[in-house]
Amino acid sequence: MILQHKDSPIYFSDQGKGTAIILLHGFLENSSMWKRLAPKLAKKHRVICIDLLGHGDTACIGYIHTMDEMADAVQTVLNHLKIRRYYIVGHSMGGYVALVLAERLPDNIKGLVLMNSTTKPDSPERIALRNRAIEVVKQNYETLVTMSIANLFRPENTEKFADEIEWLKQEALRTPLQGYIAAQEGMKIRQDLDVLLHFSPYKKMIIYGLNDPVLDPKSIIQQTLNTEVKLVELPDGHMSYIENESEVLQELMHFIE
Repeated sequence: MILQHKDSPIYFSDQGKGTAIILLHGFLENSSMWKRLAPKLAKKHRVICIDLLGHGDTACIGYIHTMDEMADAVQTVLNHLKIRRYYIVGHSMGGYVALVLAERLPDNIKGLVLMNSTTKPDSPERIALRNRAIEVVKQNYETLVTMSIANLFRPENTEKFADEIEWLKQEALRTPLQGYIAAQEGMKIRQDLDVLLHFSPYKKMIIYGLNDPVLDPKSIIQQTLNTEVKLVELPDGHMSYIENESEVLQELMHFIE
């Protein structure tokens, strides 16, 4: 379904009935990443998947898409659907957007799940990597995007999930150059929202991979010290919803029910 936000289209899907679950994809992904998990969750719940700004079938609205602006677009969809209380699950960049919504509207959140994501802002090293990627992608977009996808998996899994990786590459290439750069610029300037893990009224869970090439698992564990956050440790990389699909589904269903 298509909805207008700031005179630009936002794509979302809405399936099932019951408790609302909002699923937010990561960088270079789109709502199709939930194609296996969403129908299973929708057997007992109402599941809304949204293409974030500059991804999938949602348009770009600027040269920088801050996490706040992405959260504005999500709110537009939720207001249109008249959904006030919900669980929200964000993979990677989607987790950054979910955190913004949780900070803004804590009374609306029934539960927050960060999957292969973090409350911490970019380190100087990560910002430098993003800056380099932005310069390289302007010269050879397809090569950088396709290489980036395979590198998100645990190396031992690249052959096992070769078909999924190829599909993800094709979906990633649907993200226009402007969407790539705008999201990178937005992630560079996101705020530290670590406080939400310590002082917030809703349930919280973080799912992380021991061999995630993007996020240091030690940092994730450190963030959750002296909190009531449920930590789910998985053995693989950054793409837990593919590399550890059955475990992720089980944890989500248990968390929501």
